[in-house]
Amino acid sequence: MFSRHRVRPLALAAGFGVLVSVVTPALAADLTMGFSSEQQSIDPLFSRTGPNQTAAAHIFDRLMERDEKGIFQPSLAESWKNVDPTTWEVKLRQNVKFHDGSPFTAEDVVFSIERAPKVPNSPASFESYVRSIKAMQVVDPYTLRFTSTTPDPTFMQNVGGVFIISKKVAENATSADFNSGKVAIGTGPYKFVSWTPGDRMQLLRNDAYWGPKPEWEKVTIRYISNDPARVAALLSGAVDVINEVPPTDIPTLKKDKRVNVINAASIRLIYIVLNQRDDAPGIAGLDGKPLPKNPYQDARVRQAISLMIDRAGIVDKVLFGQGVPTNNQVPEGILGYNPDLKPKYDVAAAKKLLADAGYPKGFSMTISGSNDRFLLDGDLVQGIGQLLARGGLKVAKVEALPYSVFSKAAGENGYGAWIFSNGNSAGEAGRGLESMLHTYDKDRKLGSLNRHSYSNQVFDKAIDAALDEFDDAKRWKLQADAAAIAINDGGMIPLYHQAVTWATRKGFSYAGRRDEATLAMSTKTAK
Repeated sequence: MFSRHRVRPLALAAGFGVLVSVVTPALAADLTMGFSSEQQSIDPLFSRTGPNQTAAAHIFDRLMERDEKGIFQPSLAESWKNVDPTTWEVKLRQNVKFHDGSPFTAEDVVFSIERAPKVPNSPASFESYVRSIKAMQVVDPYTLRFTSTTPDPTFMQNVGGVFIISKKVAENATSADFNSGKVAIGTGPYKFVSWTPGDRMQLLRNDAYWGPKPEWEKVTIRYISNDPARVAALLSGAVDVINEVPPTDIPTLKKDKRVNVINAASIRLIYIVLNQRDDAPGIAGLDGKPLPKNPYQDARVRQAISLMIDRAGIVDKVLFGQGVPTNNQVPEGILGYNPDLKPKYDVAAAKKLLADAGYPKGFSMTISGSNDRFLLDGDLVQGIGQLLARGGLKVAKVEALPYSVFSKAAGENGYGAWIFSNGNSAGEAGRGLESMLHTYDKDRKLGSLNRHSYSNQVFDKAIDAALDEFDDAKRWKLQADAAAIAINDGGMIPLYHQAVTWATRKGFSYAGRRDEATLAMSTKTAK
């Protein structure tokens, strides 16, 4: 059904000039990791995309952290309580030091939260994390009182996701100052040593860390975007652990007793975005001339495109089974999941909807995506392009770009139709639905990730009500109902939830994480 652009198999790894053998560690104090994607900045508040948060998590702490199962746990915030529906009192951990020896206090939290939505040129701002804060009061150096604009049951999960930086060091700093190392000073388990873009980042253990002492004294993170090269680096002993193991190599690696393969289900959603601005690029008539109206503004066109996508086929043929087909914002078992939203594949129904919308022979469009952000994303863009063509559209161009280039243009509405991902930072559907699909409202800080100008007043009212509900059971139903409104309207087109695979050399172990992060702290010496 699909033509595949296969990743080169494991047997070809030696073609990269490395010796394919596995060296068992002698319990060395150093760790070298091979990452598929690189952060855009060392500034922990520059972008909330996965590579940036993964890099930042080694150097900086947050008020709350996720464990391997994706459950929020206390971190710099030791405890918190809901004084009333709009007031939260937070007790901070005492005796915590920044890497330069200065004390961590409530002033650093206030400074970090105030800076979070204001970092210049951020491709994915932290604004949605702090949008519901009305006021912050420093009660004492280790007590904060937050007032929210409305009742917000996920307030702490959101505010707790902001990385905390030193006010003393970073008050007038730029993101470039973080990248140089000048102000890359956190309270985290590792100290920043250096970053050579396109090559590696080096870290040194923070022996004064307030939490569990990391096992590794020195950590080197190498950026190896090429899949066969990353596997070859593991097999040669050049790196000890790799992320995003190519699906084509998983069966072979699982049979190799010298290698450990770790798989974890992810909460990350991969989805299609359709730009509904009047001037959306990449759209034309079959003759190549501009259309009088953007077809993506018609719900029937959006619904048709959803019906063109064979999600099960994508997971099976393109991803080699490394995903779960979905038509939901969150996977089953997560608050807000709607069991009635089933993936549907019906090309005949799609063509009828196109005809009803006035495009019986389709129209010309471009589909865009990244080629180094998540598992087989470049192949995914090609597969989606094939399905759209079979569904009755003229796919004039399929483009898969490096994420650093792609994400910047996506954030500036530079595409007509594109494939994106959402990591679900709040642990339930509501916040993701709001940030991606609520009508953009600068004053209320709603729809901060609604890059495609979707607007549905019925959905807006539904998700507003869902986010105000503190009772979990009621909130679940309200979020599920809101999801149905937007997804059935084609506000976004969910594709699948990603599965994630890591591999380590013998003598190392990795605790697979549902948040997909690859952390030195989750890597251990095997017993």
